[in-house]
Amino acid sequence: MDQLNPYIKSGKLVVRSSQIEFAKVATLRWDGATAQQRMDNILTVYYTSANVDAVLSPYDGISIGILSALKSSGYGRGGKKLPIVTGQDAELPSVKSIIAGEQAHTVFKDTRVLAEKAANMVDAVLQGKPAEVNDTKTYNNGVKVVPSYLCEPVSVDISNYKQVLIGSGYYTEDQLK
Repeated sequence: MDQLNPYIKSGKLVVRSSQIEFAKVATLRWDGATAQQRMDNILTVYYTSANVDAVLSPYDGISIGILSALKSSGYGRGGKKLPIVTGQDAELPSVKSIIAGEQAHTVFKDTRVLAEKAANMVDAVLQGKPAEVNDTKTYNNGVKVVPSYLCEPVSVDISNYKQVLIGSGYYTEDQLK
């Protein structure tokens, strides 16, 4: 919201529902069906005479629910194009949705790298050695700054999914059919 608020305040970004507080926009248990129902309600109440241009979804499971609601409301056919819908985690259904021209992008965080870094950190601590970290400033839990190892996320869309996901061996071409 720190990034979006200036655009909302200037009027460049319009949130017709005015729902911008975390408690209103969070999806309980990251559930796709809950996200679909919420999007259905938003479309019915706030977008009867206007089109949705973009939906910021923090998780691929939620984006699939959002896309289902949009398609049920006529988006993606009859000249009513789908809005830009984001996601995160490069889950298989969302990558297939990107390939199909529905979801615009996802954020890929290679779980193989995350698992390796986490295992190495635990191993180091168990051996009485310092864990490898690359960030000692970002994560303040209210008590202290928690040293972390931040892995590099990659934005994945139709232009680079083959290179990033198939090229790295994360998915095979057959999995994406």
